[in-house]
Amino acid sequence: MKRSGSQTVESASRMPASRMIDARIQELAGWRGEMLSRLRALIQQAVPEAVEEWKWETPVWSHDGLICTGETYKSVVKMTFARGASLDDPAGLFNSSLEGRVRRAIDFREGDKVNEKALKTLIRAAVALNTSKA
Repeated sequence: MKRSGSQTVESASRMPASRMIDARIQELAGWRGEMLSRLRALIQQAVPEAVEEWKWETPVWSHDGLICTGETYKSVVKMTFARGASLDDPAGLFNSSLEGRVRRAIDFREGDKVNEKALKTLIRAAVALNTSKA
């Protein structure tokens, strides 16, 4: 199932991915839920036509290929960019999975400030990279 605008892909459970992401945010509560919600909003602002999916028990955003995932752990909310090693990161946002040949990630910890402008630029760059391979 897909919707225009903020699209969603239905999971195997037949619940729309957007609702599964809503449920994860509610389940987390606290700072992790707030951070995941904020990152989701920034993705939607940067690329309104991005598709929300639910894979690997994790929120996923795609546009002509995987953009990033929104993983949650006890002490971090991790935003993993599928092709992050191929992206320029002049603001130095990537701080995790730096040794990988393909992926790069940003670990957000409680109290971390989000450089919204730089993150939106990075998200748009990931989409441009996906689109360029098509």
